[in-house]
Amino acid sequence: MTGEEFDAALVSAAFALGADTGWRKVSAAAAAQRAGLDLTTARERFPHRGMVLAKFGKFADIHALTGALTEGPVRERLFDILLRRFDFLQLHRAGVLALLKTIPLEPAWGVYLARANLESMGWMLEAAGVSARGIEGELRKQGLLAVWAWGMRAWFRDDSADLTTTMAAVDTALARADQIASRFTRQPAAAETDISEPFIDPEIVTQVEPAPPLTPAPDGFEDALPDMD
Repeated sequence: MTGEEFDAALVSAAFALGADTGWRKVSAAAAAQRAGLDLTTARERFPHRGMVLAKFGKFADIHALTGALTEGPVRERLFDILLRRFDFLQLHRAGVLALLKTIPLEPAWGVYLARANLESMGWMLEAAGVSARGIEGELRKQGLLAVWAWGMRAWFRDDSADLTTTMAAVDTALARADQIASRFTRQPAAAETDISEPFIDPEIVTQVEPAPPLTPAPDGFEDALPDMD
């Protein structure tokens, strides 16, 4: 078993455990025991419970980026990437829903997930050909996070097999973002228009609702994660 396979097995077991017993009883050791994994290796690769969430986010991003569209309008590429990320969440739906219900009781998790999701949006943007660097890049990430949050609201209640409701919500949010950005972006002549121009303008951050409040994680937050148990 490779390191990545070990991590995937432990994370999957942790989310299954979270679904069964609630996330306040989840630990890397308990997940390793559930999956029949070596505890020594689990201790080395998951020194604290927060690593489970970090690895899950990494796997979600990899799933979203693998095989994603690389051609066509930015809006279509982002739609494809975001839906791939929702597909990964769907594989662990019960555990993710249990985690979301636990966050109000675990503020540190909420802070970490807000920060981690913001960084993930940077990967989504770059994969779609939109710069996520610099001040404007940071604003674009927050804009895309607003789109993701709108999709999450739908996914939370979406019990369809093909995520029809989630797809519609993401499409609606991206369309609205595109409309807003077009009002603030200088348009070239029709013959010269590039349909792959990045659509997420900094103004989107103030006009796409609802976006969850983002509280920057304090310095040293990762070092404090072991105390979350």
